Amino acid sequence: MGSSHLRVVRLAIVAHRSSQTNDALLAAGDALGIHTVQLTPREALHSLRPADVALARLDVRKTCDGIEDGMRELEKLAAAGVLVLNPPAALAATHDKLLTSRTLRRAGLPHPHTWLIADGLPAPVPELPVVLKPRHGSWGRGVTLCRTHDDVADAAQALYSEHGVLAQELVPPLGWDARLVVAGGRVVGSARRIAAEGEWRTNVSLGGHSVHFAAPPLARTLAILAADAVHADLVGVDLLPTANGWVIAELNGAVDFRPWYGEDVFVAALSELLRVARDRRAAAA
Repeated sequence: MGSSHLRVVRLAIVAHRSSQTNDALLAAGDALGIHTVQLTPREALHSLRPADVALARLDVRKTCDGIEDGMRELEKLAAAGVLVLNPPAALAATHDKLLTSRTLRRAGLPHPHTWLIADGLPAPVPELPVVLKPRHGSWGRGVTLCRTHDDVADAAQALYSEHGVLAQELVPPLGWDARLVVAGGRVVGSARRIAAEGEWRTNVSLGGHSVHFAAPPLARTLAILAADAVHADLVGVDLLPTANGWVIAELNGAVDFRPWYGEDVFVAALSELLRVARDRRAAAA
């Protein structure tokens, strides 16, 4: 796990609130013998030192109009010598769906064609049906399937914000998708997310459920390539099954996952992150 004389003194999960995933990562840190705490961005800026490591888990705002406060504090932490995993650029690339789309397509990875609907831009005329969604969003909120141009106009008006609205090519839904968790460039867990009856979206927050899924090699490779494209250290990669393989649907820089994703998945994730931290410390030294 890198150079043995370089060890992590303290690991801080930087987030605004507790969650099952954050709590499980804290417990995993204790199991690995690493002093692990959760801090808000402001608390982290005032208490972390250069020997510490910060794992940034800022999410999108509940209002879906941007990323939670704290990006500036993360930049200041990095400037002060704290090793920041999931740095601001990675969080932006995973939470801003337009930036996600551009990054994935620039990397040559399969991803639905995406258009921005915003004031001052030519109105796109995507092939119907199409999915409209907030530019910053999660939990399936505001994701709308539009089959007519009137549907597009109504959904765009309902979802519109200063960041614009995204129109995205529809990948025919099969009632399930796969979420893979990539930590330190390795897949540490995966699950099949199954939509609730009568619902085409697979989000657990919308009544869906997830079960363990042994992701095939192609899915694992795509997830790793997606994480590398956005330079994310801990990220969820949502994959849609197609007749020819997989399409990368979305990335999540504050991914939630559960014990059934893989054996000791939280310890595995944290072990990979600590390996990355030690390797980067060694390279810098």
